[in-house]
Amino acid sequence: MVQNVASVMQDLAPEDFHLLSGVEHGMRFSEWVNREKLPQFSRLTPEEVDFRLERCLDRELVERKTIQYEGVRLRMDGYDALALRTFAERNTIEGFGVPLGVGKESDVFEVQSYRPMALKFHREGYTNFREVRRERDYTAEKEHLSWFYTARKAAEREYETLEALYPDVSVPRPEDQNRHALVMEKIDGVELSRTKLESQQVRPILEMILRELTRAYERGYVHADMSQYNVFVAEDGITIFDWPQAVSREHENAVEFLGRDVRNLFGYFERKYPGQVPDVDEFALVDAVRDGSFERLAHLE
Repeated sequence: MVQNVASVMQDLAPEDFHLLSGVEHGMRFSEWVNREKLPQFSRLTPEEVDFRLERCLDRELVERKTIQYEGVRLRMDGYDALALRTFAERNTIEGFGVPLGVGKESDVFEVQSYRPMALKFHREGYTNFREVRRERDYTAEKEHLSWFYTARKAAEREYETLEALYPDVSVPRPEDQNRHALVMEKIDGVELSRTKLESQQVRPILEMILRELTRAYERGYVHADMSQYNVFVAEDGITIFDWPQAVSREHENAVEFLGRDVRNLFGYFERKYPGQVPDVDEFALVDAVRDGSFERLAHLE
C-alpha cells in the first residue's frame, strides 16, 4: 500500500533508489531483470547491490524469482517510491495524506504542498494487463510491455490532456507528473453517482456537463469514458476528471466515443431522474456538441 511506502521513504538511502532505478531500467527489456546485470543498470558495486537488494526485498519494494536465472522486478510500491522521491526532490509535495479514492485503475491520495493537492497513481496494467493492452491505443505498437509502461503512459496522457484543457474546461488543474503518477488540484465536491439532485437541479447540471464536453471537443479532445463516476458536483459547478483514455478529436473513432459519452450521461440521468430529462434527438445533440453550438437542451426538444 502507498501509505506503507510513504512511511519507509525516510529510511531509504540514495543507494536504495539507485537499485530501484536500476531494476526499473532493466524492466524496459524484460519482465524479470537478471540479477547479474543490476550492477551495470544501477551503477553500484556487486556487493552494494546485494546489500541494497535485501533492504528493498525486506520492504517489499521489489520481488525476485528463479527462472533460468535469478530475476528481480519492481513491485508497485517500489515504483511508487521512485515517483514520490522525484516529487519530493522537485518540491512538488511536502507530505502525504489520507486516501481520496481507491479503484481498479488508480489510487488517489491527498498530499501537502503550498496547499492541499491530489496525488494520483495510475495502476493500469498491474492487475488487468490484457484488458489494458487491448483497449488503450498507446500500447498497440509495443511488442514488450510491462505494467509500469502502461501505467506511465496513462499518467502522461492524462497530464497532457489536463494541460491542454485547463482552465478553459472545468477539469482539475495539473501540477506535476512523473512515471505513473500525477499531482493535481484537489477538487471539492461530491461524485455525481452519490449526489441526489433536487428536481430543479437535474436539467441544469446535465447541461453544465454537456457544455464542458462541448468545450473539450472544441479544444480537440473527447473524454471517451464518460459516466456518473468521473464528475464532481459542488455548489459552484461541476468538474470532470479521469482523462487518461481521452482521444483526439481527429481520432478515427472520436465521433463514436463522443456519442457513447453522451448516451452514458443521458442514460444515467434518465434512470436516476425519470421524467425530469427531456426527450431529445441523440444525433442532433452529438452534432451540437461537435459543432460547438450546444447551449441548452431546450434548443433540441
